[in-house]
Amino acid sequence: MGAMGCAGHPIVKTPNLDRLAERGTVFDAAYTNCPICAPSRASMCTGRYVSEIGSFDNGTDFLASVPTFMHHLRRAGYEVLLSGKMHFLGPDQMHGFERRLTPEIYPSRFAWTPDWTKGAYPNPGSAVNQLATSGLCDWSMQLDYDEEVCFRSEEALRHLARREEGDRPFFLCASLTHPHDPFITTSEWWDLYDHDSVEMPAVDGKPLDDMHPYDRWLQIHHMVDVYPPDEDTVRNARHAFYGMVSYFDHQVGRLVGELERLGLSENTIIVVTSDHGEMLGEHGMWFKRTYFDPSTRVPLIFSGPGIRRDHRCEETVSLVDLFPTFLDIAGLPDVSDVVQKVDGDSLWNLLSDEDTAWKDYAVSEYYSEGVCQPMRMAVRNQLKYVYVHEEAPQLFDLAQDPHEVHNCIADPVYADRLDELKSMVHEGWDPTEVRAKVIESQQMRRYVNEAEATGGNDSWDVRPSFDPAEQYVRRYDAQETSRRMKLPKE
Repeated sequence: MGAMGCAGHPIVKTPNLDRLAERGTVFDAAYTNCPICAPSRASMCTGRYVSEIGSFDNGTDFLASVPTFMHHLRRAGYEVLLSGKMHFLGPDQMHGFERRLTPEIYPSRFAWTPDWTKGAYPNPGSAVNQLATSGLCDWSMQLDYDEEVCFRSEEALRHLARREEGDRPFFLCASLTHPHDPFITTSEWWDLYDHDSVEMPAVDGKPLDDMHPYDRWLQIHHMVDVYPPDEDTVRNARHAFYGMVSYFDHQVGRLVGELERLGLSENTIIVVTSDHGEMLGEHGMWFKRTYFDPSTRVPLIFSGPGIRRDHRCEETVSLVDLFPTFLDIAGLPDVSDVVQKVDGDSLWNLLSDEDTAWKDYAVSEYYSEGVCQPMRMAVRNQLKYVYVHEEAPQLFDLAQDPHEVHNCIADPVYADRLDELKSMVHEGWDPTEVRAKVIESQQMRRYVNEAEATGGNDSWDVRPSFDPAEQYVRRYDAQETSRRMKLPKE
């Protein structure tokens, strides 16, 4: 169950997201194509699976030669702006955006490159001992960042509202880091929830030896065996996470409110989603990286002109479907030629029509830190097939077993549907070949890291700048500037 009121969560307070849901369409079965930040975003932006574009982990460069939907929106005449996190790796920090309004929050270098040649190994940087600090704070780095993201986004909306008739339409990505570990929040958001009412995980963890190898590798990586969280720590983390979700909801409300106040909402489509989910102690696991629904299923809400109102879409979709959807909305002249080269399909008919056919499946992959083999899964009609290279496959019936406890891979009842899912996972995908490419890429990037640790460091970071000479009344006539900047215009 998603941590939103409109997703049916019994206690999480998200009035602004709920209002968007009432005005638009909510996808109940939306999945990330890779449950970790940078690969998920690269896949979403290109409409292609991670194994095809080579953005394997949080330390892999995202090739500038791969077109994104941002490039195509600009081809269609859009002004394309970014405020906040995109976690692009490598020298291209724009990937089609014209302007970044804020700095990036995470490194753009290869610093977070994993090493599969070591097998399963602990990573103190991602260890669950950080959960011990979960709870209340007076302020945080994440709050610093997201306040800047929203300030710059609101500022951009005001500038966009001043456009003249016939100016370019816009695409503005406001990308917040909330809700994300570490799980800390201020009293304003913590106090929205009664601590004793915060529910504990629905499924307990297992001893390492009883877990699927993929899960066991991740537990070792997160050092759950070394620092097992106690009940108070788990409840504090979940409580703080819910507060962080409510903070995110508040920021969404700020931006939607500004759109409405400026008269932009009538011809603006609003999309809310996330790059991955959060385990929050389910199955004894934390953060993301796993194939379980809390990690791989993401919120997805569309609201705006032409979107079905107060509609829940049960069909299975994924983030690669956003690329062709945005190009459909933008009316790109050669959209059919462009989308033939991507793995996603446009959601527009699901968003606008009463009855339409749909492929109804999602594929998700994982090649990042914490594991040592390629993993791929397919979901269709609430049946999930999980394949980890050289390990036992798994099958979960999400309708009958929503917490994914019972592996029904050997049940003959599912034989025909299992064959369909296997085809989705394995067709055109060679895990042996992918594993070799992943390891080769990791080792080359680790050499680069080692070299850059010596001597001076070149930076790939983008430094947003604002020319004070162009602001306010620094250069232009005071009365003319005041008239030009006033809304509504006379």
